[in-house]
Amino acid sequence: MASAAIERFLPDEAATGRLGEDLALALRPGDVLALSGDLGAGKSALARALVRANAGAPDLEVPSPTFTLVQTYDGRVPVAHFDLYRLGSPSELDELGLDEALAEGVVVIEWPDRAGGRLPATAISIVLSHEGDGRRAVMSGAGPAFDRVARSLAIRDFLGTAGSGEARRVPFPGDASARAYETIHAENQPPRVLMNSPRLVLGPPVKDAKPYAVIAHTAQTVAAFVAMARALRERGVAAPEVLASDLDRGFLLLEHLGSGNFLDAEGRPAAERYAAAGALLATLHGQPWPERLEVAPGVVHDVPPFDRDALMIEVELLLDWYVPWKTGSPANASLRTAFADAWNAVFDRLDRTERGIVLRDYHSPNIVWRPEREGFDRLGILDFQDAMIGASAYDVASLAMDARVTVPEEIERSTVAAYVAARHAAGGFDEEKFREAYAITAAQRNTKILGIFVRLDRRDGKPAYLRHLPRIRAYLSRALVHPALAPVAELYARHGLLSEDE
Repeated sequence: MASAAIERFLPDEAATGRLGEDLALALRPGDVLALSGDLGAGKSALARALVRANAGAPDLEVPSPTFTLVQTYDGRVPVAHFDLYRLGSPSELDELGLDEALAEGVVVIEWPDRAGGRLPATAISIVLSHEGDGRRAVMSGAGPAFDRVARSLAIRDFLGTAGSGEARRVPFPGDASARAYETIHAENQPPRVLMNSPRLVLGPPVKDAKPYAVIAHTAQTVAAFVAMARALRERGVAAPEVLASDLDRGFLLLEHLGSGNFLDAEGRPAAERYAAAGALLATLHGQPWPERLEVAPGVVHDVPPFDRDALMIEVELLLDWYVPWKTGSPANASLRTAFADAWNAVFDRLDRTERGIVLRDYHSPNIVWRPEREGFDRLGILDFQDAMIGASAYDVASLAMDARVTVPEEIERSTVAAYVAARHAAGGFDEEKFREAYAITAAQRNTKILGIFVRLDRRDGKPAYLRHLPRIRAYLSRALVHPALAPVAELYARHGLLSEDE
């Protein structure tokens, strides 16, 4: 594995602080930063800046561990700060808890040469030296940790080209996707949002020699977000304005739509907000939607279809992840065949429904409530880069059966009623076909989510998602009552897939 190097000139302490912030945002448990340089070169200053940024506490007391040899700090990830200048022997690292620190969080080491070869080969070397009135930092390494550091530094360069090179970067809490977001605070400017979305890694073929993401039409670059944001804004939807972009690297600087929670003060669904969101969907569905959108001059995004293959590969996540978790055994060939037959019969009915834009994740985490605004401008809409052309009812089901919060049946009904009323008012609306499509897409979506939430636990080590399973099963049971879903309802009941016992 070839080593790479990145250099940065740090003209003052503020620049050193920004480098510490950039490093802190890139690090994960198990990463090691080895800080070298003469006395006074800035090793402790850089370590202090990193610890403070990681803790989100600019005034945190961070003493040099010259005499204690190690200090530990909580934050986004645990950080252990070692100073080995007075270390008598590398064997003393066992007593200092180096292995435990590596297992639990990030390790920052000054005077790493005293470790005697005890540091992992993936350690990132940072050599600091005096240069004029400032200092120079040379960072080198190889592997995922160094790649993350390089990407974080590239984000700082991107912000510089957008006129915000000295901004403070604050990470959003993580979600289930590979994208990351930060709030960008620059002097004399409103807060903005940085989207860090590297090109999608497609993964191995899973069906018909195609990766899952290709079959499911998952967006591969930020170009999809840029195109959709523009199209939504042109249609009167409060989507973020794209203020700066690097399409190749996957960086976007976005308008900050606010921080108002779509849920009420107690974290519960508010009927009037859900109704407003349903009415917004009705307005969106009443407008023509092209399948080719402009990203930039000469660059276009083709909105993919939410076709049979995409619908099926998503529901099969239930077989791949939920069924083994639920039953203790992989789904056998007989179940897979019956499953495909049942869902294909249902999807035959979906082929006859109204088609339009499907934003895919139109629910509470991705809607900002802005009570100071009027009309539809009260709803700031996020996370639409995976939009497709498919059954319009899908987003109504995504909203009214919100995956992240329990929506009582009465609020589900009032949300759907608000949508239906708005569609009738516009004319030319077939409610019966919509109701059928609503049930089918709700069942499809919640079947997929059962698989995804178990996958997040089993594959990605995120067990917190399992707490949502009872809600998703309840939603699925609601949807399966519709006669159009009889083949799926019978199959699920026969195999006990929605029973509460685990």
